[in-house]
Amino acid sequence: MKRIEPVPLLLAILAVAAIMAIGVFIAEQSLIGIAASTLIFIAAMGAGFAHKKRTR
Repeated sequence: MKRIEPVPLLLAILAVAAIMAIGVFIAEQSLIGIAASTLIFIAAMGAGFAHKKRTR
């Protein structure tokens, strides 16, 4: 069984939460919330891919 690494796990949870927030802000019709959540999602995914590249 593999060891769970906390940094990638937290980045994945943050990305999923940002995707969920995008859906909530679409329902609320909040353009600022949609934009902020999209930027957080892109940052979390970018950090996750960068971390994966560094560990290999």
